[in-house]
Amino acid sequence: MAKKAKRPNIRPSRSDKNARARVPAKPATTPQAAKQVSSRRGSPTNAHPLSVVGVGASAGGLEAFEQLLRSLPNDTGLAFVLVQHLAPKHESMLSELLAKATRMPVVEVTQGMRVQGNHVYVIPPNADMSISDSVLHLSPLSPDRALRMPIDSFFRSLADTHQSRSIGVILSGTASDGTLGLQAIKALGGVTFAQDEQSAKYSAMPRSAIAAGNVDFVLPPEAIARELKRIATHVKVLGPDERPEAEERITPDATLNKIFFLLRNFSRVDFSFYKPGTIKRRITRRMFLRKIDKLEAYLQYLRRHRDEVEALFNDVLINVTSFFREPDSFEALKTVAFPAIMAQKDANVPIRIWVPGCSTGEEVYSIAIILLESLAEKAPNTQIQIFATDLSEGIISKARAGIYPESVALDISSERLRRFFLKVENGYQINKHIRDIVVFAKQDLAKDPPFSKLDLISCRNVMIYMSQVLQKRILPLFHYALNPGGILFLGSSETVGGFGELFVPLDKKNRIYTKKPVQSLVPFDFGPRFHADQEIRVNAEVAKTLDLQKIGEQMLLYRYSPPSVIVNDRLEIVQFFGQTGPFLDPLPGDATLNLLRMVKTGLHLELRTAFQKAKRDSAVRKDGVLVQEDGGLKTVNFEISPIKNIPGGERYYLVVFEEANRSIIEEPKKNKTQAAPATKTGKREMSQLELENKRLKEELDASREYLQSIIEEQRTTNEELRSANEEIQSSNEELQSINEELETAKEELQSTNEELTTVNEELQNRNEELSKVNSDLSNLLSSVNIPIIMLGNDFRIRRFTPMAEKVMNLIPSDVGRPVTDVKPNVKTPDLRKAIQRTIDSLEIQEFRVEDHEGRWYSMRIRPYRTLDNKIDGVVIVLLDIDTRRAKA
Repeated sequence: MAKKAKRPNIRPSRSDKNARARVPAKPATTPQAAKQVSSRRGSPTNAHPLSVVGVGASAGGLEAFEQLLRSLPNDTGLAFVLVQHLAPKHESMLSELLAKATRMPVVEVTQGMRVQGNHVYVIPPNADMSISDSVLHLSPLSPDRALRMPIDSFFRSLADTHQSRSIGVILSGTASDGTLGLQAIKALGGVTFAQDEQSAKYSAMPRSAIAAGNVDFVLPPEAIARELKRIATHVKVLGPDERPEAEERITPDATLNKIFFLLRNFSRVDFSFYKPGTIKRRITRRMFLRKIDKLEAYLQYLRRHRDEVEALFNDVLINVTSFFREPDSFEALKTVAFPAIMAQKDANVPIRIWVPGCSTGEEVYSIAIILLESLAEKAPNTQIQIFATDLSEGIISKARAGIYPESVALDISSERLRRFFLKVENGYQINKHIRDIVVFAKQDLAKDPPFSKLDLISCRNVMIYMSQVLQKRILPLFHYALNPGGILFLGSSETVGGFGELFVPLDKKNRIYTKKPVQSLVPFDFGPRFHADQEIRVNAEVAKTLDLQKIGEQMLLYRYSPPSVIVNDRLEIVQFFGQTGPFLDPLPGDATLNLLRMVKTGLHLELRTAFQKAKRDSAVRKDGVLVQEDGGLKTVNFEISPIKNIPGGERYYLVVFEEANRSIIEEPKKNKTQAAPATKTGKREMSQLELENKRLKEELDASREYLQSIIEEQRTTNEELRSANEEIQSSNEELQSINEELETAKEELQSTNEELTTVNEELQNRNEELSKVNSDLSNLLSSVNIPIIMLGNDFRIRRFTPMAEKVMNLIPSDVGRPVTDVKPNVKTPDLRKAIQRTIDSLEIQEFRVEDHEGRWYSMRIRPYRTLDNKIDGVVIVLLDIDTRRAKA
């Protein structure tokens, strides 16, 4: 029988009782004022839906919370939900402490609580929290510390339900909780903040979010409060466009087209074929962040600030992504799609997958993991090629690195984390063997040719941002790129639309389609047509003519041009022409392109002298230069001509080489009378050649023996290295195991440290309060001119006033002593019995006593009650009645 889940520590805060006291004291007395207050509080009938600010923090968060709340006005109309890492088993006083920093009501969340404007809501301990339709829901905290990411969990639910009316703030804290949550908020049009490192006690959490590129503003808490106030006054701008996509105006807008032109010049991506509503909302968001009201003014700002063009480009590309998003779809991919692919796949043919619009890589690696799990023991013998493409180089670089924050553990099982991920500092990295099978590249799906011979195309949540024109062009491309029986994997909001003749549903619910064979070729093109057909044909013919002319010129230049080189001012060769081999002979040693070190012997001095003249004058020509070649000499001519009108100011020279018509030294003609001596000379030369060959053969044999000994030594060394490598691998496995244990211990210690830090901050605040109360009590007792003594249940003295020292004969060191051990200056009845009677019966005892000087006092003994109404001793008060008695 399954155990019942333990309920989180969900309880109403004691501050709820005093919430009315913390509301601003001045109420709205007129109908107009009442209407304003109602609108500020974000009632459901308000013209603009409520915007919710999620604020996350960990260690050092209490101080940051207080700074933020102190700087916020109490009438922004925003609702604030504070998510703090709290100790699960420790009662939280966070709501009571924060109530002193703001006039807004501060309440601890209970199940089903509806958020209202101008209220602050604090997460309770031992609970995860989410929001849906402005209602807060609580669930038990995960027992696994690695899965305790309350900030990410809440921010994601906030982004899903409030979208562009969600605001995320990350304050002081350790680790990386909140990074993925801010990414979700920003992707859906919300605004994100992070505390700057200078003001944060612990900067790891804000730094992680900033490094991920998920933060719009990096500010101290006071400045964040000012920006939130500004956001509250522009709530209409921040909200989403409620009109459906079909009703949006799609007629050309001159200013918008100019913005598209700037984006196209920056990124080579044409966004005019994307859905205009999506682009306009992204532009409106950037205008809001830059405090610009008019589109024309924003266009001018883009022209002056290239970094803003890049920021707008990145904003347009933001997409909500996570590992194994929609798990049921990935399970269907594993059980339906991959078996269908493997059923028609030869063992020696690689599996080819393409993921266009890969974003930061979560979906690509999810598919790779699912595929490896599906292949099981066949995985090592299967070739896998996964191509992942996107429009942004920056996003591709992040995906290629494969490093993600610790909060990805929310989406990945612990088994997959151990098997496919490596723990790194402040996060996890995909294992290298998975990264090696994925090839990342920049590609524009709208104009670049697709990959071919693919078994699977995963294009999820990409086409929803494209217009119908672009969708109708892309789906035939996918059909062309897939192998027969290939799989198309789409997002939950996407379908093949009017291309049912190209794709057949394999799993309609999870949007898995298979390629349908067609009898005729499907018409498609590799790029959108931005010009008329006639203009395209003319341009193509011109380009073809120019290409043929260029090819012909290159062929003629290669065949008929004289041997030449172009050199710079340092005599380094930058270009070769023709056959320069007869004139160039590189010297042994380091490779170089210096002309003087490459020409044959005889040209060095002449070239150096000629270059000195060419630099001073114009062209220089030199004829009849003797050059050594094959043991003889030949005549060479050369000419040096300066190249003019070169941009950049650098000087270049063209050096042209020519061979003279005749060699200087010719072979002498041999007559018949010289035949006999030549024969004898030939025999002597043959004898010398035989001796030389014998010597060379002996050297060759010796070299072979030496090389053989070297090879044997190398084999021995390799065996030793192999043995050492095995020992190192064994040690490495042990070290990895130890490292994993240390990482686990580190995570537990880090989590415990965060909880202790939070508890310590609360205790410090409580100590300050107790110190103030103690000071107030001491001053009160010192100011009262009445003998008062406070005793515990054990009759020991706790406190007494200065007047009690004289009457009861007390000294400061008597604190902690039983009162019965002190001999008072008054004649009292059985004091011990009277005190015990008061404790037992809770009745006030009163009787008259006289001191040694004859003064009379009224001694009253009343019970000492604690705040929770427990009896913890008595209070003895002596009132001077001597004057009153004398008058009587």
